[in-house]
Amino acid sequence: MKDELKRGFASDNNSGIHPDILKAMQEANVGHCIAYGDDIYTQSAIVKIKEHFGEDIDVYFTFNGTGSNVLALKMLTESYNSIICAETAHINVDECGAPEKFTGCKLLSVPTENGKLTIEKIEYHMHDFGFEHHSQPKIISIAQVTEMGTVYTPNEIKEITSYAHKNAMFVHMDGARLCNAAVSLDRDLREITADVGVDVLSLGLTKNGAMNAEAIIFFNQETSENFKYYRKQGMQLASKMRFMAVQFEALFSNDLWKKNAEHANKMAKILAEAVAEISQIQITQKVEANGIFAIVPSEIIPKLQKEFFFYMWDENRSEVRWMTSFDTQIKDIEEFVLLLRKLLK
Repeated sequence: MKDELKRGFASDNNSGIHPDILKAMQEANVGHCIAYGDDIYTQSAIVKIKEHFGEDIDVYFTFNGTGSNVLALKMLTESYNSIICAETAHINVDECGAPEKFTGCKLLSVPTENGKLTIEKIEYHMHDFGFEHHSQPKIISIAQVTEMGTVYTPNEIKEITSYAHKNAMFVHMDGARLCNAAVSLDRDLREITADVGVDVLSLGLTKNGAMNAEAIIFFNQETSENFKYYRKQGMQLASKMRFMAVQFEALFSNDLWKKNAEHANKMAKILAEAVAEISQIQITQKVEANGIFAIVPSEIIPKLQKEFFFYMWDENRSEVRWMTSFDTQIKDIEEFVLLLRKLLK
């Protein structure tokens, strides 16, 4: 049991819950509240979210990131549409076909070296509009942070959203690690979403110290009309919503979201700097948030994973992914690097 509780570098989903989040949930655990979001906690959390993302938005809480992504995409598409995304996108690789199953849309994936879409790459799929034999591109979906640990700059996002809007398309952002991106860029959350033209955001705080804090934010309120019915049909409407809502309230108060993300990003930088000094290790992506991608001699990977669990990213290249979290400690990194050096002797 002790080994199972040891902090590894597999995922920020593997971390625990920040004490302030648990405290907020405990404080909300009194008396009775009207269910399904008609309670003071949920309304207060929405007000707090609007402080960070703007007043003219619609906010809907969901259970998980996949549900958030799928319903956001469903709301803005018809089944004959297609969704352009990076080949490594979570919606393309890690959601078991849920986006295609529930939207009916075709995913058009784009190969990338760093997980980031560009206009040049998107243009490959921009053809046959109005041709009834061809699925019609409607959404460009980007992840911030990307699945390769890289971060879109505001200018890069604006270029994509401007291109999409000129072509009567929408831009969806998978913001599972949006807080880490904002810290990396030294921008506030609105500057890298609403202000640069994102239409709909799947906002995730679960990876940043929460238990299950996920939401969909519509920046264009015209697109969210009747969304409440889609959320119910999509089985993402929580009855005891107050316990989800207070997690947002706590994280968006006193800059807790920023402090947690800053710590995770800092730990990633420290880990990256330490392993970069080891000649047998090759870091493959820029370390811009809280993820490190590296090529490691394959023979030592199982031994490393036994002590500090992490995921293989690309077995063909012997490439692994190391993630840091809000609760990663310096001693975790020191012990990991010490073991890494020992195994490579």
